[in-house]
Amino acid sequence: MAHDAHTTAPAHRHDHSHTHGNGNGNGNGNGNGHDHGHTHSHAHGSDATPNGLPEILDLDAALFAPHLTALTGRIACLAGDDVRHIVDLGSGTGTGTFALLEQFPTARVTAVDSSPAMLERLTSAARERGLGDRVRTLEADAGAGLPGVVDADLVWASASLHHLDDPATALAGIRAALRPGGLLAVAEVDGMPKFLAEDGPWGELEARCREALDGLHAERMPHRGADWGTLLAAAGLPVEQERAERWELRAPLPEGAGRYAFLVFERIRGTLEGRVDAEDLAALDRLVDGGPEDVRHRDDLVVRSTRETWMARRPA
Repeated sequence: MAHDAHTTAPAHRHDHSHTHGNGNGNGNGNGNGHDHGHTHSHAHGSDATPNGLPEILDLDAALFAPHLTALTGRIACLAGDDVRHIVDLGSGTGTGTFALLEQFPTARVTAVDSSPAMLERLTSAARERGLGDRVRTLEADAGAGLPGVVDADLVWASASLHHLDDPATALAGIRAALRPGGLLAVAEVDGMPKFLAEDGPWGELEARCREALDGLHAERMPHRGADWGTLLAAAGLPVEQERAERWELRAPLPEGAGRYAFLVFERIRGTLEGRVDAEDLAALDRLVDGGPEDVRHRDDLVVRSTRETWMARRPA
């Protein structure tokens, strides 16, 4: 979930054009617990998992671990004690899967993603954690349904629903996968995370980058920023709780924050080639070139991301 950092729907394929904190702690690039911060996109036709993305997802989950624990705890309160089967929709590296397994110690998870590389990484991590018998994977595009998934007690979708081509059809499939009374927990982010001081030239650069990325995402993902509360209700999944939270990390930052910022800006730099002017590209270069302005060497970083969540239930 942590998570356009995510950069966390079809359990989706990933490329370098979508950067967000995944909300998974996803993921989500699919990432889950993103929506974690992770960078991902709807890259039809490619199975490649870009270098750096899994690390972004895992760093997002590690940096925002207390926030993710609080969020999954809130989900646990609403979902109740009788949760046996969880679906992590757009699971990415499994950060959401593992956070939920911690909250629900008797549950098993079906991790759904359309990236075989992500699912292979998740499976390996589950084995290393001794959780291999509690996790199964499903390579699928959630926009086309969830084959074989029935009677789920909880579906977790972190930074993944905005990838849907047809939200109404996909949400109908998610509803069908839930048991009556089952809970759908949705987490989305408001764009790439912010790292630089908002007042001054670096903050202005970051704002221009966000604007350019927002334009790119509007072209490729028309449902990003959608009114999910209305869409969920229309799909027969009434919303019980909706919340927007600002997740923020200030000095002293946890270990890995500079690396996280570096990976995000590195991917942003590649994505914005031709979409921002040469001066801004040169400035982005200085943020990742190893010099004194490199984000890994700065003492003024503040990691900020806004996460929106919706908790909706299939009527009993």
